Amino acid sequence: MRACFAMKVMDKALLASRKKLVRAQTEREILHCLDHPFLPTLYTHFETDKFSCLVMEFCPGGDLHALRQKQPGKHFTEQAARFYVAEVLLALEYLHMLGIIYRDLKPENVLVRDDGHIMLSDFDLSLRCTFSPTLVKSSKLDFNSKNSGYCVQPACVAPSCIQPSCMQPTCFSPRFLLSRSNKDKNANPKSKPKVDVYNQVLPLPELIAEPTNARSMSFVGTHEYLAPEIIKGEGHGSAVDWWTFGIFLYELLFGKTPFKGSGNRATLFNVVGEPLKFPETPTVSFVAKDLIRALLVKEPQQRLGYRRGATEVKQHPFFQSINWALIRCTTPPDVPKPLKNDILAGKVVGAPSTSGDVAGIDVKPSDKYLDMDFF
Repeated sequence: MRACFAMKVMDKALLASRKKLVRAQTEREILHCLDHPFLPTLYTHFETDKFSCLVMEFCPGGDLHALRQKQPGKHFTEQAARFYVAEVLLALEYLHMLGIIYRDLKPENVLVRDDGHIMLSDFDLSLRCTFSPTLVKSSKLDFNSKNSGYCVQPACVAPSCIQPSCMQPTCFSPRFLLSRSNKDKNANPKSKPKVDVYNQVLPLPELIAEPTNARSMSFVGTHEYLAPEIIKGEGHGSAVDWWTFGIFLYELLFGKTPFKGSGNRATLFNVVGEPLKFPETPTVSFVAKDLIRALLVKEPQQRLGYRRGATEVKQHPFFQSINWALIRCTTPPDVPKPLKNDILAGKVVGAPSTSGDVAGIDVKPSDKYLDMDFF
């Protein structure tokens, strides 16, 4: 049985001339430690005299940028956008739990697997930091409140038993606590339990898996996706991923980024100084716009996700219909067609490249990228 793999080929001399050897090594180390359904698997790594090669999973569906171009009006429906950003959110949550700040989220870096689910790619701009998830005491919970950001994780695993609002893995409550709170309604007010376990256990701690204290002065990314704090050179942390997450959602829904100017310089000025605006068309729900507004706050300390990371973002009403525990069982908006037999047989498809680039290697246009470091 034949299988296709993707191979990222990097020219060592070119990396050295651009002072990117450390970045290439960081990317390899990050890929090596990943184990998540929406992140790539590094099958092997090998080097020749001239090249460094990473062998990973092949995604026949291309990237979300190309897929968006094929949609009517060149934008996704809100339902489709919700599916893609929800899976990206889980990938970011996992990365942040490992102390990895992605810093390069955009449709071009979100690939579509053969089953229609996504895979985040390209970690050469990612930042690794020393980080340990922490338990923070939360306020007393009301299990009967529909607005509670917490859920009860039942003992069974049937789909009907898993509540769509469950914020896994960063919230949890023992099953007996729900039973206790429900029984309290019908209990005799004069009777007293032997052991008031309910009051002894609460409030439960909350797992915060967000490297909020990470700081970097690197000036890297794509102009239209750069967070204001990066442009200002103030130093940045994990909040930049929530800014790019907001830009990402905006682009999927409207087919363009919100701060794009006539040129790169104008774009940077717009990101820092211009207010967020929404076009009249296409029509987008209030909750979608509200989520984007909360993510695209120019002050990182006030941005959604700054304090509690993905837990905070997941609790937004935009994701109310998402069953986080069973998201991999959700039917994707678009499932790629099976690969043709000639590709699986290893035959060369298409004419040789005449641009001077190596065939099969995705070359990023240099004019779209900022690639400077300040130490």
